[in-house]
Amino acid sequence: MSGPSLTTPEPALPTGSNPEGGRGLQEVLRLTNFRKLWIGQIFSQLADKFYIVLMVFLIDQHLMLTGQGSGALADVASAIRMDISTRTQVITLLATGIFVANTIPAMALGMVAGVWADRWPKRRVMVASNALRALLVLFAPIFLLPGPLWFGLPWGYWGLIGMTFLESILTQFFAPSEQATIPLVVPGEHLLAANSLYQATSMGATIVGFALGEPILRGLHHLLAAIGINGGEFLLLPACYGLAALSLVTLRLKETVRPPSTASIWSEIGEGLQVLKQVPSVRGAMIHLVMLYSLLAALYVLALQLAALIKSLGPSGFGALLAMTGAGMAIGAVAIAQLGHRFSRRRLTATGLGTITWTLVLLSQLRGSLGFTLTLCGILGMGAALVAIPAQTTIQEDTPETERGRVFGLQNNLINIALSLPLVMAGTLVSRFGLQPVLFLLAGLALLAAVIEKPWQRC
Repeated sequence: MSGPSLTTPEPALPTGSNPEGGRGLQEVLRLTNFRKLWIGQIFSQLADKFYIVLMVFLIDQHLMLTGQGSGALADVASAIRMDISTRTQVITLLATGIFVANTIPAMALGMVAGVWADRWPKRRVMVASNALRALLVLFAPIFLLPGPLWFGLPWGYWGLIGMTFLESILTQFFAPSEQATIPLVVPGEHLLAANSLYQATSMGATIVGFALGEPILRGLHHLLAAIGINGGEFLLLPACYGLAALSLVTLRLKETVRPPSTASIWSEIGEGLQVLKQVPSVRGAMIHLVMLYSLLAALYVLALQLAALIKSLGPSGFGALLAMTGAGMAIGAVAIAQLGHRFSRRRLTATGLGTITWTLVLLSQLRGSLGFTLTLCGILGMGAALVAIPAQTTIQEDTPETERGRVFGLQNNLINIALSLPLVMAGTLVSRFGLQPVLFLLAGLALLAAVIEKPWQRC
């Protein structure tokens, strides 16, 4: 007769019949398929951030214009009223072209890519998009070869613009497939924790990618040059995209088999829009995400103004404020993963909106103080996490499986628009009315959204 087992069984995961099972990050990471998906997200997110850094690095190191091309560039700068009297300003103008090429597919193709994400097997879409991006960036060294000027700019610069455009198109197929896969590999009781981990990872990748991207590229260049291999910086992106594809290729999904569609893409986009019309919870969550990302985009401009008022920082130090906001979002995401299941989503959202309201009001009053400004930016980031994560979880739970790709494609479209238009509007409003009134305006909008949630009602 065998004795009792000396091993402690793993805590059971919560289910409908066992609501008291373990929760939090440590429990959701026990899910093998989610862990593979998450590792794929880490490498894919890092690659996306490193990509932008690499493009600026190549422009700075290899594609700076000679006097032969400066006239055409000066004409462009004059048309948009930008001074290019310094090297930094020239790099900024050339990098803007990269940003535009990266943004156009994100704003134009999200819904179309979402339709195909519903039609095709999601694992294959994610693996193929990462593998193709890995192959695409291998062409980057070719664009550094000497050649003719096109429209007054080196031909290689236009090659990087085209490569960036194609890379962004592939990203539009990856994003809705990835988002629609989360509810397939994570039980409903774990979705809040899973989305919290995704949010924290995204913020971490942003900070690591932008803060450490250039030192890592330079380190790879010098490390491989020491053993006689030139161009080591070009290995970083294929490695990241390739590792993402390898992690995702072992994913096992149980997708609903969908018969071949005879409907047009536009009619299927219309079906995705109908979800917003027919499911109020999805519509409300989408509105929260669009409003939140609009506010965060406006803060990109306002951070310049806030940093300029701090003597020890100056306008060029605005990145420290944005990094602190990102750190706050990551901290908030971890807190939600561990404790969020104890609260209703409505109250989490209202608390987040209220937090954003008061931090914006306090930022308008405590301008010029480095310590207070950094602290308030971190708290604002925590409030943003309280809004973003419940909204994303609600969309995943309440959207029918067969419609998820389309809905997430629409979400990506709306968020990219929300990240673009406020940049222009905030700058115009600050120039005309000043920083404080704009902060009060944004605080008022956040407060209105919090009141609409009616957090005092029982859920």
